[in-house]
Amino acid sequence: MLYTLSRSPYASDLASLLLTARAGDDLLLLQDGVIAGLAGTPALEKLLAAPLGLYALDVDVAARGLTAHFSDKIAVIGYNDFVSLTVKQPQQMAW
Repeated sequence: MLYTLSRSPYASDLASLLLTARAGDDLLLLQDGVIAGLAGTPALEKLLAAPLGLYALDVDVAARGLTAHFSDKIAVIGYNDFVSLTVKQPQQMAW
């Protein structure tokens, strides 16, 4: 399953998303969801404890000026890699 988080972790139910995730699933942070990837935040700690592949869309990280503050434990990817994730994970759930 590919999960996409497009809202800030402070405006979404990140805990419920993480409860539904299983080993082998992937999570893509996009739009305001990239805030969850900020280094040193409680949201990031929750993400890192989950059995998920973690990705963030590069243009959204850059558009919010977060590049210097973003965790290096999350793979920052472009649109081509986003498409590859959708091929790898044919089912998607948007949060």
